[in-house]
Amino acid sequence: MRSLNGVQSIFLLSCGIFWLPFGQAQQTKVDNHKTSADGKSKPAAKPTHQSELRKSHVVKLAIETPLEAHELSIAERVHVGQLPCEMGAFVQMTSDANSPGYFNVQGKGYKYRMKPVATSTGAIRLEDEKAGAVWLQLANKSMLMDQKNGRRLADECAHPDQVAVANDMKINPPPALIDVSNMATPVKR
Repeated sequence: MRSLNGVQSIFLLSCGIFWLPFGQAQQTKVDNHKTSADGKSKPAAKPTHQSELRKSHVVKLAIETPLEAHELSIAERVHVGQLPCEMGAFVQMTSDANSPGYFNVQGKGYKYRMKPVATSTGAIRLEDEKAGAVWLQLANKSMLMDQKNGRRLADECAHPDQVAVANDMKINPPPALIDVSNMATPVKR
């Protein structure tokens, strides 16, 4: 194959063909139909390999919207790192330096892209709306839920700060939500 001169290279770059590996610049047309043995035309199968995807079209990256000030303030309180959970599981929580306020949450069999959502209770809530996943961070523990399938993926996850709060709650329990000392004693018969 002959090499391209400077003018041809500039033209190809301006047309957006720069993503193709060298030597494939001639191969820019994609045939969206195939002819079967009986002579009928039918749509071609969608590409499955990464190399086929590169050859057939450019994948557009989704642009994440910048978060508002109240969402960023929630994100500042999210515990990051490898958080141990019940039954030997763990969740890896990492913040994204390129997209402030966004987090990557992954563990065995799942990976989510989450952002903060305001709550009325004060609990820290992160969501991956597309996947239907929710991360709830309380003072003493965190949990990951799959809302689409109605199940918990990880429970009793705890950052060292949360472990300290949980231990303190054992020594100094918080007040009960319902005061049972003022309730009437049932009558024995």
